[in-house]
Amino acid sequence: MRKYPLAAAAMAAMIIPGGAALAQPAACRGTALLVSVSGFKERAGTLRVQTYAGAANYADGHRRVSRIEVPVPRGSGPVDVCVPLPGAGDYAVSIRHDANGDGRSDRGDGGGFSNNPRLSLGQAISRRNPSYDSVRVDAGAGRVTPVPITLNYLRGLSIGPIRRNP
Repeated sequence: MRKYPLAAAAMAAMIIPGGAALAQPAACRGTALLVSVSGFKERAGTLRVQTYAGAANYADGHRRVSRIEVPVPRGSGPVDVCVPLPGAGDYAVSIRHDANGDGRSDRGDGGGFSNNPRLSLGQAISRRNPSYDSVRVDAGAGRVTPVPITLNYLRGLSIGPIRRNP
C-alpha cells in the first residue's frame, strides 16, 4: 500500500470556468485528473472533489490524496477541476455539490463518483459508497486523465441526475 504525504493533499488545484468539455487545457498538465462535473441543479454553493488512491483508502473514507473545495461558478456547462496527483496508479473520485454552501449535507445537495455508477436511495440514506471497482480510474504517468461526472440529486423516493425539459 502506497502512502501519500499530506503535501500531496495541499497541491494547488485549478478550476477551469466554463468547462472546457474534456479537452486538456494548458493549465492542467503532468500526472493529473481533469474532473468535469455536469448536471448542476443550480449554479450556487461549493463543489468538493475528493480523490482516493487504492481500495483500502477509499473504503476508509478519511485517507484522501486530496480534497479540493471550489465555489460553483455562474454560467452553464460543466465545471472542470484539475486534480494534480502524486503519481500514476488507480484512483477514485467523489464529488459533493453543497448547493447552499453551508458546509452540511442537506436534502438539496448533490453528489457523484467517477465512472458515474448508478446510486440507490438506500446507499444515499446509509451513506454507503459504491464499490471501488465501479469507481476506479487508472491515471497514467505524465498525462491528464479525463473524469466526467454527472451529479445526482434526491428526486422524490429515488436519486439520480436532474432531468431537464428540452
